[in-house]
Amino acid sequence: MKIFKMNVLVAAMLAGAVVLAGPAVAKDYKSIKIATEASYAPFDYKDASGNLMGFDIDLGKDLCSRMKVECTVVEQAWDGIIPSLVAGRYDVILAAMDIQPAREKVISFTQPYIRTQIRFIAPAGSPLLEVKSELDSLALDDVSPEERAVLDQLAAAFKGKKVGVQVSTTTEAFMRELLPSVELVSYDTADNMILDLNSGRIDASLSSLARLKPLLEKPEGKNLKIFGPNMTGGPFGKGTGIGIRKEDEKLREMFNKAISEAIADGTMQKLSTKWFGYDATPQQ
Repeated sequence: MKIFKMNVLVAAMLAGAVVLAGPAVAKDYKSIKIATEASYAPFDYKDASGNLMGFDIDLGKDLCSRMKVECTVVEQAWDGIIPSLVAGRYDVILAAMDIQPAREKVISFTQPYIRTQIRFIAPAGSPLLEVKSELDSLALDDVSPEERAVLDQLAAAFKGKKVGVQVSTTTEAFMRELLPSVELVSYDTADNMILDLNSGRIDASLSSLARLKPLLEKPEGKNLKIFGPNMTGGPFGKGTGIGIRKEDEKLREMFNKAISEAIADGTMQKLSTKWFGYDATPQQ
């Protein structure tokens, strides 16, 4: 899933956010504008007719209906999605964005609406698929010696190989932080990364299981296989949430209430199963 890197730009955004916030102004939120990337299936993408589709699109419709507000969805390139939120071009980000500490310095988040594992993929026949680790799962909030040994094993397996990541994502942060010796190739979109993986320009990539499971059932994923341990926490954050400006606390509370209702009545489970092929609903 995706990350926002803290740097000089973030410092400028923080300063800008203070200016933009100004005096507290009560809002009624009768209508809101939602930003999505529109190129990260099955979360958000366009069909052959150019219509927005995906889990996040369906979820947005459901949550807006529960809140009794009129919602408009707009497209936004991933690299500028947080700065544009802070600048007030839309009200929320609903685009498979992980709740991650660097982002939380700039914007706030709702509670997680899904939590999914991160996995590696490689083409069928790749020697990487033969890598077997002692642990099936890695919880990376506090890396144990046993987990570090698995990471070292992965680093050794990736020696001389190229791993693709989408730029400014949690997967990129994970690789740079915990597997720094591995050669990375960064992509503007996940679709372009998969194209290069299938053409042999890179040897492996990684993404959330919620994205990979349906991908493997499509023509572009038929020659790809999942390998390595299930990974959560640490650079991958606390789960996937809706990004909101820090000053819009009332709006955050509205979305949290709607998300809780959607989880409680089974809607989140149904949408998750429909789009991902399994239930990625977080524990309540």
